[in-house]
Amino acid sequence: MTKDYVEQRDGGYWIADTRVSLDSIVYGFCRGASPESIQRSFPTLTLEQIYGAITFYLAHESEIDGYLERGEEELERLRKETRDRDPEFYGRMTSARSRLPTRRS
Repeated sequence: MTKDYVEQRDGGYWIADTRVSLDSIVYGFCRGASPESIQRSFPTLTLEQIYGAITFYLAHESEIDGYLERGEEELERLRKETRDRDPEFYGRMTSARSRLPTRRS
């Protein structure tokens, strides 16, 4: 018997029967987070679901990487479109951000 840990819906990949995107798990995994650490960020998921999602990603790595890349490109396109609509506002935001104190490690 097989169990599906990931499902496609609404144009994206999701942990089956949840509102958690596969993206969230994959980005954590690729940053080196352990499944237990990922679970602390998403306490509604079981370790089984997280391991299942990681296994799905590894089995479909090129497909999912392409999906994530397209999503990042779309996000950047939307950011640019938004900035282009109101450059004065974004100029003020950039200026204000530059005046914020920086955190030192």
